[in-house]
Amino acid sequence: MPPRIGARVLLLDPRDRVLLLLSIDPDEPSHRWWDLPGGGANPGEDLTDTARRELAEETGMVIDALGPHLWDREVRFRFRDRWHHRRDRVFFARVSNISPSRTPSHTANEQANLIETRWWSLAELESSSAKFLPPNLPALLADLLSGELHAPIFLNA
Repeated sequence: MPPRIGARVLLLDPRDRVLLLLSIDPDEPSHRWWDLPGGGANPGEDLTDTARRELAEETGMVIDALGPHLWDREVRFRFRDRWHHRRDRVFFARVSNISPSRTPSHTANEQANLIETRWWSLAELESSSAKFLPPNLPALLADLLSGELHAPIFLNA
């Protein structure tokens, strides 16, 4: 199956906290994970536009510009009793104000599986037993904050 192409945003606030969304599989509620905001591209849509649109739709955070392309992530996973194949481009962005500028506009699927939005510090990520996507997100954030992340990279997670 060819991958669904999409984009995500690693969004930092002034305190270097990252914005993550908690999702569940409605068919398997014990399956929960924290992921970066983002989603699938519309046909012909530029991935930077996808990232900005998805961020606004999922969180209400509207940004004018994205920072650099950080990494690409390819993943195969089971959700709602079906196999999926995704390839996401992840972009960096920073906001000075963490208040959403509009109300999120979730799709029916997002209404069923997005259950929480939270800003996480690096220390909270590193000490948590939660499932993060990508699984090495705490190390990637640490590398980004220390200037050690040499983007773009490819993750197969």
